Amino acid sequence: MVMEVNGPVTPVMLSFIERGIEEAEGQGAEALVIMLNTPGGDVELTRKIIETIIGSNVPVAVYVAPRGAFAASAGTFITLAGHVAAMAPATSIGAASPVSGQGEEIPETLRDKISNILQAEIEGLAQRRGEKAVEWAREAVSEARAATAEEALELGVIDFIANDLDDLLRQMDGFSVTLHDRQEVTLQTADAATAELPMTPIEQFLHTITNPNIAYILMLIGIYGLIFEFANPGAFVPGVLGAISLLLALFALQVLPINYAGLGLMLLGIGLMVGEAFVPSFGILGIGGVIAFVIGSVMLIDTDARGFGISLALIGGVALFSAGLFATVMGLIMRARQRPVVSGSEEMIGAKATALEDFEREGPVRAHGELWTAASDTPVRKGQILTVVAMDGLRLKVTTETEKQTKGA
Repeated sequence: MVMEVNGPVTPVMLSFIERGIEEAEGQGAEALVIMLNTPGGDVELTRKIIETIIGSNVPVAVYVAPRGAFAASAGTFITLAGHVAAMAPATSIGAASPVSGQGEEIPETLRDKISNILQAEIEGLAQRRGEKAVEWAREAVSEARAATAEEALELGVIDFIANDLDDLLRQMDGFSVTLHDRQEVTLQTADAATAELPMTPIEQFLHTITNPNIAYILMLIGIYGLIFEFANPGAFVPGVLGAISLLLALFALQVLPINYAGLGLMLLGIGLMVGEAFVPSFGILGIGGVIAFVIGSVMLIDTDARGFGISLALIGGVALFSAGLFATVMGLIMRARQRPVVSGSEEMIGAKATALEDFEREGPVRAHGELWTAASDTPVRKGQILTVVAMDGLRLKVTTETEKQTKGA
């Protein structure tokens, strides 16, 4: 049986590998091949994966593939835990130094303790592969040492370099491994049929959202959706979509090395850009918000491990979109401020009204299609066109054309 395991070490990866081993055992498979490509991940999850592999009743071959793949950090432990370890050409392994959950450097004392524990664990996994492999494994943790496929084979860290799966199965044929119960098994894989074990749709979905780029997009959809909902209560769709996206993003971010300073800068940047729409500052808040947002996005995933970073092209695209949205909002605000007033008491001043009957000082008039009570200093005839000069509550102060001309003279 063959299963492809790609991406960070997450709870989804753990359950997938556990299911794969159970199915391989249930179907009496000759071996289970895990094609691995990972930048690493959570230590506790890695330990559970190692325990699952070591406790398997079916030989497990961990194959770092395809070309260009890597088994970094936690992936190094998983590869060494396999009953068979193999790599494709142009792949790499190692760099297993510990980092914190937020990706930053750990204080020296705590780092030494964690490093010593991890060194002991990886030495135990490499013990059966010889002294050179043990020394390299120790340095992979203490000095972040890495190795190519050729170097790993020369050091005894892996058993084979295989160009593809068929090549691996040919080389594994006749290879003896020892299972957890001390049972020695000689593999017969040269002519074995292969059956792929894919992820279920739910596993695939949950695994996809743990991609840093997907998690980043989901987080932004969530934040912007909630902002739009709060600005337009009752819209419902952006609020529901935003809440779901934000919860999915939080699930993904909990298994990624997040730098909370970067996350804080992103939220500050979005807040400043939104604030510009409500408190126009002639671009100061908006520009500052874009800058803070970009810096925070770059800092968000704080680790040098390949596969964990957010695409700079994605960050640039989102920043340009946010800046464009901010510029559009600013343009609408400036145009709105330049438009003449079309409602309220200010708009009534200077408006024309028509007298509905004769009156001396006060009477009914029609202005903007509405009935008003108007007061005039001069007599008014029915049908006469009047000009509104002031408002006193719900009463209009009007003048006639004759009155205006007299005052002007």
